[in-house]
Amino acid sequence: MKIKKCLSFDDILLVPRMSDIVSRSEIDINTNIGGGISLNLPVISSPMDTVTESDMAVGMDQNGGLGIIHRYNTVENQCEIVKTAISRNAYHVGAAIGVSGDYIERARSLISAGATILCVDIAHGHHTLMRHALSTLRNTLGHDVHIMAGNVATREGYESLADWGATSVRVGIGGGSICSTRIQTGHGVPTFQSILDCSESSYTFDVPIVADGGIKNSGDIVKALAAGASSVMLGSLISGTEESPGVKISRDGLVYKEYRGMASSRAQINWRGKIASREGVAALVPYKGPVCEILKSLEAGIRSGLSYTGSKNIEHFQATSEMIIQTSAGIAESNTHVFSRGLKF
Repeated sequence: MKIKKCLSFDDILLVPRMSDIVSRSEIDINTNIGGGISLNLPVISSPMDTVTESDMAVGMDQNGGLGIIHRYNTVENQCEIVKTAISRNAYHVGAAIGVSGDYIERARSLISAGATILCVDIAHGHHTLMRHALSTLRNTLGHDVHIMAGNVATREGYESLADWGATSVRVGIGGGSICSTRIQTGHGVPTFQSILDCSESSYTFDVPIVADGGIKNSGDIVKALAAGASSVMLGSLISGTEESPGVKISRDGLVYKEYRGMASSRAQINWRGKIASREGVAALVPYKGPVCEILKSLEAGIRSGLSYTGSKNIEHFQATSEMIIQTSAGIAESNTHVFSRGLKF
């Protein structure tokens, strides 16, 4: 058996280049996610029940991104959430569906409710059920509906979903902060490596990549874009915000909100009444305030990242970026390390 060495976000850095950018406002971070849909901010919120309902969809849209309404409810409830986001003037609203059960009825109803993107949302997207679902959805809805599909971890998986009719593909398995797939099953690929591998085919298939999992900060977003992603999907970074679903919980004078993986025991019992495979965890995360503040900070980091290579748009950035592999000592140097020698304010 040949063993391949794979890279994660922390393993690489982008090399600064000559830049003539005077102001970050010169930089255009608009991105095409396929099917004629573009975003002013290359960020999409994850279809999780503690991340995206109407408030988050509206917040994402108002800040240039996209929200994907989760599917862990009835068709009627999901459609009402979509309608609420649209009646509050969200222009693009995505909605998730599965690959079995009521997924065709759900897809039709969501399109009728005004959803502009359908997200076929399963843990292992390189699967015969995905192939059947994409074929059925295309035969039912036609080819004008944007269908985002995933998740996959390999170039072969990406190519299959592109062949089967996906407009865009979510890339990343097991990298989420509350995902335990790699621990429970022993399977997965570092998300950064998955993006690199899939991007080798993305120009041939012209199916944009949505990087999903393992993104901890704006620097990781910049690296994902450099590797070939058109956008990134976030869960933990925007969890615990005012717009994320769920109530605020006070503990010892601090305020939290729940954030959980959809394969966690708590989530599975809530949405289907039983536990299958435990491939996620649930946690309380500190309350973070309005999501707009987080998105503005991420936007500033992305713009700054492009400026370090003198790139005024994402396409030029992807064409000119140079990557290097850093050692464990380099990783330590890359992180703030003054706290090991002094006191934190």
